[in-house]
Amino acid sequence: MAVRVARMVLAVFLGLGFLLPVSVGAEGPTPLAAAGYLVIPEPRSVQLSGASFALDGQWVVDPGKVAPNDIAVRMLIQDMRELNGVELSLGSAGSRVIRLAVERGAVKTGARQAVDDQGYRMVLERGRITITGNSLVGLFYGVQTLNQLVKQASDGSRQLPVATIEDWPSYELRFLHWDTKHHQDRMQTLKRYLDWSARFKVNMISFEIADMFAYPSHPVIGAPGAFTPEELQDLVDYGLERHIQIVPNVQSPAHMDYVLKHPEFAQLRSDGSNYQANTCDERTYELLFDMYQDLINATRGVRYFHVSTDEFYYPGIDPSCPKPYTPENKSLTWIDFVSRVHEFMSQRDRRMIVWLEYPVWPEHISQLPSDVIDGVLGDDYLPPRDPAVVGQQQVDAEKANGMDVLAYTWIQGSDYLLPYTFERDILGGVQRFLSREAKQLWGEYPLGAFGAAWDDAGLHNEVFWLGWSAVANWSWTPDAPSVSQHLAAFMETYYGPRVVGMTDVYRDLEEQVRFFRNSWDEAGSRERGLGYGYSDGKTPIMFKDMLLPTPPMPRLPGLDFVPIYQTTLYSGRVDEAKALLAENTGLMERLQENLGRADRNQYNLEVLYALASFVRHHESMLIGLSQVERHLQQARSAAEAYRPRPQDAVKSLIRAYQAAEAIVADRLATFAELTATYEKSRFPKGRSVDGRTYFHAYDDVKNHWAGTRPDLSFMTAPEERIGLEGWMADLKALTLEYAQSHGLELEPIEKEFEPGA
Repeated sequence: MAVRVARMVLAVFLGLGFLLPVSVGAEGPTPLAAAGYLVIPEPRSVQLSGASFALDGQWVVDPGKVAPNDIAVRMLIQDMRELNGVELSLGSAGSRVIRLAVERGAVKTGARQAVDDQGYRMVLERGRITITGNSLVGLFYGVQTLNQLVKQASDGSRQLPVATIEDWPSYELRFLHWDTKHHQDRMQTLKRYLDWSARFKVNMISFEIADMFAYPSHPVIGAPGAFTPEELQDLVDYGLERHIQIVPNVQSPAHMDYVLKHPEFAQLRSDGSNYQANTCDERTYELLFDMYQDLINATRGVRYFHVSTDEFYYPGIDPSCPKPYTPENKSLTWIDFVSRVHEFMSQRDRRMIVWLEYPVWPEHISQLPSDVIDGVLGDDYLPPRDPAVVGQQQVDAEKANGMDVLAYTWIQGSDYLLPYTFERDILGGVQRFLSREAKQLWGEYPLGAFGAAWDDAGLHNEVFWLGWSAVANWSWTPDAPSVSQHLAAFMETYYGPRVVGMTDVYRDLEEQVRFFRNSWDEAGSRERGLGYGYSDGKTPIMFKDMLLPTPPMPRLPGLDFVPIYQTTLYSGRVDEAKALLAENTGLMERLQENLGRADRNQYNLEVLYALASFVRHHESMLIGLSQVERHLQQARSAAEAYRPRPQDAVKSLIRAYQAAEAIVADRLATFAELTATYEKSRFPKGRSVDGRTYFHAYDDVKNHWAGTRPDLSFMTAPEERIGLEGWMADLKALTLEYAQSHGLELEPIEKEFEPGA
């Protein structure tokens, strides 16, 4: 629906015969979009003549002095064919030529060298298109713009505008976050992600690899089937060819349960917790430096290393630490750790990125090496103090120390199944922070931007692409476009121009998954012990699990019971499930339709379809639990009648059993379909390989949904806690006992409980 509306708006603009200027953040389209051309990221400067021309297979690509096998040449030809259906060939003669060139100063950016290198100038005329990059990088980005600029006219021809484009980024480094702590993508999946990242002009990936890397120095850390050094280097080389650096991101010294869970490293747990390594023990540095070196060796060509230091809650808490455990010493211990790791990284020519946050005091930042990059500008996770520390104090201290920062924004924190409020909070938040707030905080656009997509809740990476594209767009061109235009651009660019109503599909699926999350109860976990602590300090905490009550069990002799799902507490959820189930049917039909319409990234729609189906089952389950109780009520009515009707009571008990059986069967079938869909792009979660079994252990501090089980069944665990299978066994026994007490023949009744009866 939204794409259609966007096209209608563009048509109105075209019909007026002139172009309107659009201010930053305005809801109207940019001039390029108003002419019917949607590009991610939006180019910085576009001059349109109002005319257009056709692009077809008669055009040739003249690489000039650029090597014919350069990635810019290859992607131009490949994407024109695969994304636009235009078959181009190499050549220099003819009346229709796309000329490629590299010329220093082709576009005057006034920016530092690393940004200037990314600039390009494109002139589009009838019969000739010239793309000139300030470097090969700029040329590559110009090619990405051209490939997206092509639009399909109503007569089926491919059209381009007569125009001049001058373009370069505002943020030098544009990071997307691949978090793989709870899953492992297949290699072809990650290469596809690199292709699309390149199309969106992303040049940095922070690869939070955890135990999905086979560390040669400590093989026990790597999960079964983890990427080998050779595989990781192959992926890095694939990215470097596309001007993308895959920066290793090692969570340390906190969030280290993936290492410290192993008995071999138990002695390095800080104060006995597997969440954090003891930085007062020299062996911790030996271990970390081994891990860092393994990843440095497997990421040749990369200039950065992300040490993270994320949520380093308890620096110096171990009894072996020499300093008193005070807020000030916590900050100084953090500084000591980063300074020592920085020395290691500097000797290996890697620039270090950290999360500079709690528990660091602003007055201690001057002790840090000035070339450390803070990756979380805008994160207000600051040390509690009186008077309160404010974010500007930290920013001022970093600027005074000559540091660089990344504008941190997130597209996923701990939402379940799908990022919630994608339009207002995810896209709007990315736009707002990268276009205005980061610049206001830092005084200018920072060195880079970082788009975090956390794996805590085990979301499939396919659901991040809308958010990732937003980070790519507004870190390149912070001033444009509006959120609504970006939505339209993403749906057309990522799926192809023939999809319909995809923005509404996202909105409706968001509503569905929000209901999934909110319709569970939460109670203290019976599956794991107390936690070590949380951000405010060491204190035993009770983790919570999602669950719902087991259906009531009738009592003999009169089959009386206390209802649950027909009470006020749960009947509202059942009613909402009924309404949403009807909407879900339409949602799945629209996804199915767009699977046939999408020209690219159909697998992404398969994932969305699997999620819609998963929530459909949840809604059906709630309705089914209410139906179970209705059957129990009918059984009770028959048993308690003035003249009891035991045969009718038994029939109702059997119907209650069969309703529960249907819920279980549908859960198993739906989960099997979801698993099959997920595993097209990723390996089975918690798999065993070559005789090695995945070693699962709970994190002593965090309760990540995806970490509560070794496999994908964490998604069905809330329903499994209802205990329907056990309830069914008990109901069967009760039914037979009731029937026997009333002299009914048991054999035909027992057959009714057989599967498929």
